[in-house]
Amino acid sequence: MPEHAAVLFANDIFYLAFANQDFEAMQLIWAEKSPVTCIHPGWDVLSDREEVLESWEQILGNPNPTNIVCKSATVRVLGPIAYVICHEVLDQGYLVATNVFIQEDGKWKMVHHQAGAAPEPDIAEEEIQDTLQ
Repeated sequence: MPEHAAVLFANDIFYLAFANQDFEAMQLIWAEKSPVTCIHPGWDVLSDREEVLESWEQILGNPNPTNIVCKSATVRVLGPIAYVICHEVLDQGYLVATNVFIQEDGKWKMVHHQAGAAPEPDIAEEEIQDTLQ
């Protein structure tokens, strides 16, 4: 199970970078040696590291930060590849996301992020309110 914890840690770094508008941390979580892709809600596929990071620079540079928290993360480790499926709780609603990671130089690095609209997840209302504060 230590790899599961390491993948969840990498996933947490991604969401902390997002919530804190920390572009430097966002750059560090994305793979450098492997091809990367990203599909933001309502966007077409972004299919190289430069394009993906430009999109994050634009999103994180927004003067109105995104209040986002990852909940109900489920991880699957498949050798040197792993994925996390989770709910993203935002002020505007809910998304479901898939985050794919690969091992690079002994660290889990993101190679794909995709999020899309979802119904309200099965999370206790108090937990959701705590999340948004």
